[in-house]
Amino acid sequence: MHYPNSHPEVITFGESMALLIAEGGKGLEYTSDLTPSFGGAETNVAIGLSRLGHSVGWCGRLGDDPFGHRIYKMVRGEGVDVSHASFTQEAPTGLMVRENVAGRSSVYYYRKLSAASMMTPEHLDEEYIAGAKILHITGITPALSSSCAETAAAAMDMARRHGVKVSFDPNLRLKLWSVEEARKVLLPLAMKADYFLPGLDELKLLYETDSMDEIIARLGELSAVSIIKGGDDETYILENGKLSAVPYYKVEHVIDTVGAGDGFCAGFLAGLLKDYSLEEAVRLGNLIGSRVIQAIGDWEGLPSAAEIDRLLAGKAHVER
Repeated sequence: MHYPNSHPEVITFGESMALLIAEGGKGLEYTSDLTPSFGGAETNVAIGLSRLGHSVGWCGRLGDDPFGHRIYKMVRGEGVDVSHASFTQEAPTGLMVRENVAGRSSVYYYRKLSAASMMTPEHLDEEYIAGAKILHITGITPALSSSCAETAAAAMDMARRHGVKVSFDPNLRLKLWSVEEARKVLLPLAMKADYFLPGLDELKLLYETDSMDEIIARLGELSAVSIIKGGDDETYILENGKLSAVPYYKVEHVIDTVGAGDGFCAGFLAGLLKDYSLEEAVRLGNLIGSRVIQAIGDWEGLPSAAEIDRLLAGKAHVER
């Protein structure tokens, strides 16, 4: 499903990795059952938007290997434009392995010197970015290498030159770099964003404070609208110095929290594309995040537009 001449509403790029999940609640050291899948914050968001009926393109570098071709085909199969993704024989597709033991999920990365870590600004197509409404970037990409950090900044600059809105989720990953390293890169990138989508715990680390007042003051220095995930019972919106909050959707059975933030981002961006108010867009993001944590996998629980319509209408699922 290639769309080489299309201009998707949303463009995102970054690393998508092969994923192996330990089954049966056993640790990786003891399990003999590993289920293959794939995952990456940006492809999770792309798939979420596609399922909600929006056109979206994902750009990434994959190894010219079975894992890379599997990811390419599966992302394309979800209706995402992969015409600007590419393969290389110079490096492998990254790999992550996950276990969930006693309700605690742990992820192990094998992504050093991966194909995606070798992305450079030359791999970007400015015309492709210019045709979008929103560019979505996460802080995982700049954590991969200095060239990836340059690529993320260059993409943001390209978007801003053409009036394309920039959405930035810092997605702080301390297994990839230290908070000191992250702070030097992520905070300048936040200055380039129109929508900044951090978690509250991330902000405490990035701004070196537990004080909500100090955090709000620091966010007020940005030109972006800030959407703060991870409040006790609500998501916060900070716009032009005004703080408001949208409550979460309550979930009785949490199965797997991985991918919830990406689901939120997909819902929030979909709301913006539908010209929802910020509160309505955040509410949609909260709803989709609540669906993701009720399924195993990074993106498998992302709902379709029809499912969301049924949920909002309060219609029960008919099993047979």
